[in-house]
This record gives sequence, C-alpha cells and structure tokens, in this order.
Amino acid sequence: MQILIAIHIASAVVFLGNLITAAFWKTRSDRSGSPEVQAHTSRLLLHADLAFTGPGIAGLLVTGIWMVGLTGWRRFEEPWLAASFIMLVVTAIIWLAALLPLQLRMARMSQLRSGGATDEAGYRKASKMWAGLGGIATLLPTVTLFLMVFKPGA
Repeated sequence: MQILIAIHIASAVVFLGNLITAAFWKTRSDRSGSPEVQAHTSRLLLHADLAFTGPGIAGLLVTGIWMVGLTGWRRFEEPWLAASFIMLVVTAIIWLAALLPLQLRMARMSQLRSGGATDEAGYRKASKMWAGLGGIATLLPTVTLFLMVFKPGA
C-alpha cells in the first residue's frame, strides 16, 4: 500500500505542478505579443501536457481506484473521497475534451501568425477559453489536494 501512496502523491505533484507552470508560461508568452514566442510556447505546453498532465491524471486515477479497491469500495461513500474522485474525473474530461484541442488550435494559429498570417482575434479568443477552462481544471485538483490532506468528516 505504501508504494501506491507514494505513486499517488508523485502523480499529484507532477499533475498539479504542470498545470500551474503551464499557466505561468502561457501567460508570459501571451504578454510578449510575439507570435513566434506564442507558437513555441504552445508547442512546448502541448508536449508537457502529454508528458506530465496525462500521466499524472492516469497515475492518480489508477492508484486511487486501486487503493479504494484494497481498502473497500464503500470508501467512495465518504464525501471527501467521492468529491475528490468526481473532481478529478471532471478535470480529466475538461483537459481531454477542451484544453488539449484548444492548445492544438493555438499552436497552429500562432504558427500561422508567425509566418505572416493574421488571426490574432481568433488566437485571443482561444487563449481566453483556455485560461478560463484551465483555471477550473487547476482549481478542482487544488481543492482535491486539500480534501485528500484534511479528509473533512473522516
């Protein structure tokens, strides 16, 4: 069980750390106003998501479900654990269904803009959507982290 807990915690660190650093670098690249910087950052964030966010979510889900299976499925009746699981699943859906496609779109748009094409308004719209949904996708696992540590009602 200790190894599962260690993997679970490592997955949370990698996952949440990448979410926070992605927001930092994306904000900095957008503030630069440079299509080249935005294109480069968008590509790197996409790679980082595939290397860290995806495996982080997978690690959390696999180890979390595995540990609940070992300790009893009734544990999902504990409100803090059920809420944590739901928030992680919602975060995963937001990431897969919205954030990844938006990142791909922003990478393509900024690459075209760096080559002379102009669709700055389209990029800004996609970027605002990414920021809003990304904020939700960062807030949910942050709340989950606190629920996991404090286990209210347990």
